[in-house]
This record gives sequence, structure tokens and C-alpha cells, in this order.
Amino acid sequence: MDRKRELELQEFAATIRAETVKEVADLGFGHIGGSLSVVEALAVLYGEVMKIDPKNPDWDERDIMVMSKGHAGPAVYATLALKGYFPMDWLKTLNKPGTNLPSHTDRLKTPGVDMTTGSLGQGSSTATGMALGRKLAGSDSRVFLFIGDGESNEGQVWEAAMFCSHYKLDNIVWFVDYNKKQLDGFVEDVMDMGDFQEKFEAFGFHTQTVDGTSVREIYDAIEAARQAKGKPSCIILDTVKGEGVSDLIEIELNHHVQFPEEMANRALEQVTAALERVRKELANV
Repeated sequence: MDRKRELELQEFAATIRAETVKEVADLGFGHIGGSLSVVEALAVLYGEVMKIDPKNPDWDERDIMVMSKGHAGPAVYATLALKGYFPMDWLKTLNKPGTNLPSHTDRLKTPGVDMTTGSLGQGSSTATGMALGRKLAGSDSRVFLFIGDGESNEGQVWEAAMFCSHYKLDNIVWFVDYNKKQLDGFVEDVMDMGDFQEKFEAFGFHTQTVDGTSVREIYDAIEAARQAKGKPSCIILDTVKGEGVSDLIEIELNHHVQFPEEMANRALEQVTAALERVRKELANV
């Protein structure tokens, strides 16, 4: 990846982050912390890696993304809207009456959402089933699964991990959003998960840990995963919950927050400034 393409993906990520903040600002509350921590990974997947067709969301040969931590829906919706799956003005309807963009992702409501998620842990099983189905069908499409570090308290996650390894599902890539927090506290206090890299390696995964804000590191890790034959892959994203918005980072319990106008305005200033910095650098490449 050359520097220009890296900056283009950074711009895409910064735009997703800005649109995600706007969504939650319009609503006045929401799941913003864990949405902002997966932005760069979504930018790389939808901006560079995945086979998709926004005009044909159900294309049989598409790559699949399952956001098992379904509360990150606002970031998913911003990404899909920017890619043209549905009009940008839908983002103003987040979690409002009659919306197609519910709090947690729902494949029956939102074009581009491949699996309904939000009951934590279940996305790991459904993504695993989709990966097995594609392998049995001889398809070369891949499945990308996001799970939360707190979500990994669920035993279902590790049952799915065993299944992936046993059936050598090398067409699935797991992302662990290691932002260190879950709904009601720090992961290490609620249920310490230990070393995620060691755990997934013990389950038979090709495992890497990357800076979850670096589009280059994420892209390189996905490419390395592509070369890992005969075993599933896991990429641990070292992230910060509320990434890019200082007010949110400073809130200890920032899973679902009130987002009053004053805080929202500061957040919008911050993410807009970050977007403009990337655009200025890109203009000079």
C-alpha cells in the first residue's frame, strides 16, 4: 500500500467517524464508544479489502461482514451509507420510530447488513456457519467477524472458535475489538480475559495483534491472514473505546452514553478537524 492509498483510507475512516458522531448527536444518546473503536477496521474492509456491490447487496459472491458486537451499528451504518447502500439522510433516523437503522444491526431492515446481531456471542456462531457454508459450496468469498473483548465472556464465542479451528475454516477472519471496556466496567475487572493472542493461538488460529487505529497495520494483517492456509485467522485490534473524541475517552463507562448538545458540538469539532488534517495531507501527496 503506497502512502496515497493509506491516506485515502485514513480519510475514509475519518469520514466514518464524523458521520457516526453526527448520528448519535442527532439522537442525543447511544452506543458511541464501541462504535468509534472499530472505525479504521471498517474503513479498510469496505474501502479496500471486501468484494461488495452496494447496488446488489445480496450478491451471492460477496464477502460477508458480521458485527457480532451489534451495538457498533452506528459505525456500520455510516460505512454502508458512505459506500452507497442507502441514502445518507437515513443516518438521521438512527434508532427513531420507523427507522431502518435500529440500535443493533438487523439484516431484515438495513441494506448491506449480512447478519442480525446484538445478542452477544451469537454472531460468532452465525459467522462460523456462513464460512462453513461458503467453503462447502466452493465459494472463494470470505467472512469477516467482529467480536468485543467483553463479549468474549460468552462461552458461545469459544465454542465457535473451536469449530472454526476443527473444520479448518481459513476463509474467516475474526477481529477482536480490544478496547479494554465493556458495558459496566473494565474488562480486566469484570472478567479478565487474559492474553487474547495466546488464547486464539491455543485454539489453533493464525493470530496477530495490531494497532487498531492504523489502516496500514490492519490491511497488512488481513493480507497475512489471506496467506494462512488450513486454519482460521484472528486479528486483535488494540483500540480505545471512544477513539477520536476526548470527552468520550475520559468517561469511564462509555458503552452507552447521553450525548448532550454541548458535548456533541465539541466532538463534532474534534472529528471534523481530524478529517480536515487528513484531507490537507492527502492534497499534498
